[in-house]
Amino acid sequence: MTNLQTLILKNLTADEEYCRKALPHVKAEYFENEHQPVYQLILQFLSKFNKLPNSAALDIEFQNSDYINKANRNEIHNLIVELNNYEEVNREWLLNSTEEWCKQRAVYLAIIKSIGIIDGKEQQLTNGAIPGILSKALSVSFDTNVGHDYFENSNNRYDFYHLQEDKIPFDLSLFNTITKGGVSNKTLNIILAGTGVGKSLAMCHFASSNLSAGQNVLYITLEMAEERIAERIDANLFDVPIDQLETLPRELFDSKVNKLKGKTRGRLIVKEYPTATAHVGHFRALLDELKLKKDFKPDVIYIDYLNICASSRMKGLSSSVNTYSLIKAIAEELRGLAVEQNLPIWSATQVTRTGFGNTDVELTDTSESFGLPATADLMVALISTEQLEGMNQVMVKQLKNRYNDPTQNKRFVVGIDRAKMRLYDVEDSAQTLSSDEITTSAPTNNNDFSAFKI
Repeated sequence: MTNLQTLILKNLTADEEYCRKALPHVKAEYFENEHQPVYQLILQFLSKFNKLPNSAALDIEFQNSDYINKANRNEIHNLIVELNNYEEVNREWLLNSTEEWCKQRAVYLAIIKSIGIIDGKEQQLTNGAIPGILSKALSVSFDTNVGHDYFENSNNRYDFYHLQEDKIPFDLSLFNTITKGGVSNKTLNIILAGTGVGKSLAMCHFASSNLSAGQNVLYITLEMAEERIAERIDANLFDVPIDQLETLPRELFDSKVNKLKGKTRGRLIVKEYPTATAHVGHFRALLDELKLKKDFKPDVIYIDYLNICASSRMKGLSSSVNTYSLIKAIAEELRGLAVEQNLPIWSATQVTRTGFGNTDVELTDTSESFGLPATADLMVALISTEQLEGMNQVMVKQLKNRYNDPTQNKRFVVGIDRAKMRLYDVEDSAQTLSSDEITTSAPTNNNDFSAFKI
């Protein structure tokens, strides 16, 4: 091990091509004993002068550094002198050996850190962070791609422009328009609205649409019971008002289920967790269990809703963890899960108290943390006023959109059937309802919310 560490350091000071390929992936904590401070001296020299250091330069840097006071200063000095004895080795072999060594050290250090979490030595991390730490360590690899060359890679860029991206489409035309055909894999998509406006209704509708289109859907709820979510989806797919489901004869109910089952290849799993207890570690374990026990792999995941999830990295609110950091961490973890599983994730969040009385919601009206919209790929607000409610409509406003230009179709309306838990397209003439007309229905008293829901 020591010989390989010395060989790595020698080539970092003598072989520029090796240094350029290996340096981005080699970390100081991978080295042991005197090799670690010598690597840090090499790194500091490279960062400062953008040239490979020789042994003499390193020795001078060493004499002027804090390392001179270390107990193993003689070993450090001797190692620096040893770097002069450079012998050329096969670069490809050394790169492969360095990559394997980095992997082994990363896994070893991840195991040590995981043990520290279990023993309670890591105050800011919970046991749920362990799978992510180990997963990150196991993913260590040397990526030979050093960037996109604008001229040399122009053909690849052209092919990318004409690549048909795999998306999950909507059954609502304007949602497809603003996303260029649906949501992409590896994305986090957020619905922002106040209590009672329709966050869960919208997600249940999207889930129903996905199931009808043959996609596998995982719906995770931390707010309502599994049966209540399934009830909303039944109302949508059966085309039956939700308050009439309990009066359906058993034969008719079974007939509708079997008819739906015969029309789609998709499957829907609804999983309930207690509020504020589940995080991506639980969701990841659920995905593994579903794959093993039910041979089920979702195409899209709905999480109802983000603010009442827990974080796998932070132990809830404490003196050192505020809501901004906590919600941002949850959003980052969910987006990381979307990337890891190669699928889109939908979730929702509440508006602030100020936003509750606002008929033109902005990103700043996101409750608890502005870190959430900073992380999301798509964020839309649902706005309901008495005027819209009377027309069985809800306004959708784009707040953030990485799929398309958010200034196009910035605001639009869709129909809403609350009895059947369904959204639907409306006539083009309905889109003429401007935000100015909506704002006129806002109350003059900021404490009077009777004129609208948001």
